[in-house]
Amino acid sequence: MIDSRFDPRKWPGYLLAPLDGPLLVIVLLLLGFATVVMVSASPERLGTLALNIGVAFAVMWVAASIPPQRMMSIALPLYVLGVLLLVGVALFGDVSKGARRWLNIGVARIQPSELMKISMPLMLAWYFQLREGALRVRDFFVAAGLLLLPVGLIAKQPDLGTALLVAAAGFYVLFFAGLAWRLILPVAIVGIAGIVAIVAMGDTICQPGVDWPGMREYQKHRVCTLLDPTSDPLGKGFHIIQSTIAIGSGGVLGKGWGHGTQTHLDFLPERHTDFIFAVLTEEFGLAGAIVLVLLYICLIFRGLFIAAGAPTLFSRLLAGALTLIFFTYAFVNMGMVSGILPVVGVPLPFVSYGGTALVTLCLGVGMLMSIQRHRRRVGA
Repeated sequence: MIDSRFDPRKWPGYLLAPLDGPLLVIVLLLLGFATVVMVSASPERLGTLALNIGVAFAVMWVAASIPPQRMMSIALPLYVLGVLLLVGVALFGDVSKGARRWLNIGVARIQPSELMKISMPLMLAWYFQLREGALRVRDFFVAAGLLLLPVGLIAKQPDLGTALLVAAAGFYVLFFAGLAWRLILPVAIVGIAGIVAIVAMGDTICQPGVDWPGMREYQKHRVCTLLDPTSDPLGKGFHIIQSTIAIGSGGVLGKGWGHGTQTHLDFLPERHTDFIFAVLTEEFGLAGAIVLVLLYICLIFRGLFIAAGAPTLFSRLLAGALTLIFFTYAFVNMGMVSGILPVVGVPLPFVSYGGTALVTLCLGVGMLMSIQRHRRRVGA
């Protein structure tokens, strides 16, 4: 007699068992948005997009099948591997467009900084789980050191966008672990004061020949262009000017699918990756943007719900950090496309074209699904 476990009629249930229904529906709807917009923005990439989605879903399923306890056991090795790879990039990495971000390992070129988006919150969640019940202020400084090491290596490549995402992922773990406001507020005040000073003195400090300590010339140029895109309308300001025109011209209901003039007359740069939100708003208007934002809100609420019900400190910290990473991706991308944040090359989650980012995001979703699935197991 054939074992019932191998009954083909039960395979669909077996395949869906590790997956969380609400998260799966939200991700499918976001990928539906991606497919519809990609048909208009760059139809020749649909085949690759389908392949990327297939690989990403396979990674998500595997991650959802791994118990959180197993994730905790690989946190330290994964972090160490990520840091070693970043050191390898700094020493032997391939240079492309003035940046050293890729490492050739013979069979493929990899971007180790993408690994840190997941391994960083894993590592810090593991560390605080280890210190549970005996947390001291010095533990937060140790955790900050573990965070700043890879962030510094990534920023040096230079890759400011990824460095900010990794820093945000680590900060969320510190915050959920109980980082005191007396340590947060001074940094926040200095940051706000710096932003106000840059805006107030923009005309002076953006003059040619004025150096910004700790920042490269192109990074200074990005910030100055954000303050006044017309200062370089055919250079760095071109992206912001054209994207804001596309967003504004969409109106309430948009120009219609496939009828975006900024998109199809090639005024909009990087329309299938970083600036795909501008394509969406030009063709579907404010209504389309609201639907997309609502989907992100549902994703964030579901992730926070999973975090709140997680049985261990490790699971709660990891789920909370992963959820807010999705928020950070969406906020930064929409902000830079709308002209309120500098252009730093952060994709719109689940919508922008790009296999590495999509796999990383689905890996994070799979981890959330695993935490939800094992929430009733003590010590999961």
